[in-house]
Amino acid sequence: MAPPDHSLVRLLAGWLPRQRWFGGKDGPIDELTIGTATELRTGDPGLHHLILDVRQNGTTDRYQVLLGVRRDLPGRLESCLIGRLAGGHGIAGHVYDAAHDPELTGPLLAYMANETQIGPLRFRRAPGTGVRTDLESTPIGAEQSNTSLIFGDAYICKLFRRLSPGLNPDLEVNLALSRQGCAHIPAVHGWIELEPGADAAWDGTGDEPVTLALLSEFLRSATDGWQLALTSVRDWFAQPALPMTGPTTGPVPAFTARDAGAVGGDFAAEAGRLGAATAQVHRDLAAAFGVTRAPAAALRESVFAMNEHLDQVSAAVPEIRPHVRAIRAVFDEVAAEARTLPVQRVHGDYHLGQVLRTDSGWVLLDFEGEPARTPAERRAPAHPLRDVAGMLRSFEYAARFLLVRDGDLPPDAAETLEMRARAWAERNREAFCAGYAAAGGPDPAAHAALVRAFEFDKAVYEIRYEARNRPSWLPVPLRSLARLAG
Repeated sequence: MAPPDHSLVRLLAGWLPRQRWFGGKDGPIDELTIGTATELRTGDPGLHHLILDVRQNGTTDRYQVLLGVRRDLPGRLESCLIGRLAGGHGIAGHVYDAAHDPELTGPLLAYMANETQIGPLRFRRAPGTGVRTDLESTPIGAEQSNTSLIFGDAYICKLFRRLSPGLNPDLEVNLALSRQGCAHIPAVHGWIELEPGADAAWDGTGDEPVTLALLSEFLRSATDGWQLALTSVRDWFAQPALPMTGPTTGPVPAFTARDAGAVGGDFAAEAGRLGAATAQVHRDLAAAFGVTRAPAAALRESVFAMNEHLDQVSAAVPEIRPHVRAIRAVFDEVAAEARTLPVQRVHGDYHLGQVLRTDSGWVLLDFEGEPARTPAERRAPAHPLRDVAGMLRSFEYAARFLLVRDGDLPPDAAETLEMRARAWAERNREAFCAGYAAAGGPDPAAHAALVRAFEFDKAVYEIRYEARNRPSWLPVPLRSLARLAG
């Protein structure tokens, strides 16, 4: 057994970069300090809430940690161990990530139910709701940027690991949509916040508390939209060869969108329902936050930013360069025809992984916006077709993900499956857009250039993300970009 350490900061600095939700893996930590430390439970085990100020490359990010302390660490928590501490910060014993310890996360429900305040931490209960306090938590292991805990079959509590100043958009939007009676979001039951000014090193929070966690309804019967789509693609790829439905340039059948609905693997009905749910949420967002008119100059400025983003990514990722001319032509077309457009609050990071299919319909999740954006950018109004473009890109991703995951294929098989992927994506894109327009959303077909520009901008973002984080996935957006640019 390693000897105990006397420095909690040193232990945290060694442990933090190994966590999947840590966003600074591309460089060393220059300095780590504890911004706030609040004791939530005394005794053995003990619970401390920490906000860590992490300085890298001249900027400071803040992370939330629930720190458990035990004299003897049970085997079930060994994977969560941070280290052994010999009295640093008044703490002695095994210190570990308490998000994985149901004995220590259970009290969070009681604090929210009673709207307790402990030091700078405020535990809040949503108006008109109750919070059960007799449930144990189980963490979800697949997340990247946050940690979510499932409490029985009643709640899911999202702990925001990398914190943003002020009110988190996910809480802000969900509360606003709840007040609108929106049927396509999970109900909010409570949240945890840091009172304004609690971290003296955190500038720019103003009078807003900092959102630390969000407690929502757990949709027990729900299925993830991404997994449903992949199952559909897998079934469609497994179908035997179909009769030719159109001209071909070789021996490979010209699989079409009609073929994708003629046999197993059809997802179009669900895609249409998802489009309708998206339109309803957009209407509720407009009612909750209002709609403004953005002048043509604002759209031209947005296109200028898209072109700058394209320049940056093409300099860093050579694989995108064959498509730059086609992408820029669409951007220039939108700028040349710029006009006043309505803008409103939108989802901001919309894809199949952000939706669930329940017994009663589709539910939208995670209104935080794109993680790389600033809080102001996430809250900024946008045209609702930006969300539509995000989902259209997600259909392209789902169509080709299995081709990349399953590795190299013989040329004939690869060409056949690529044509099937195009057919699946085309059919579901069309169904989603039809459902969206029929439910009152702006018709994507009537704004084709704008949608294409939003799609291209999202594709450029995807290529930059995959090149930095998952290079093996880079062929997924590149293949679909080749089709879109063609």
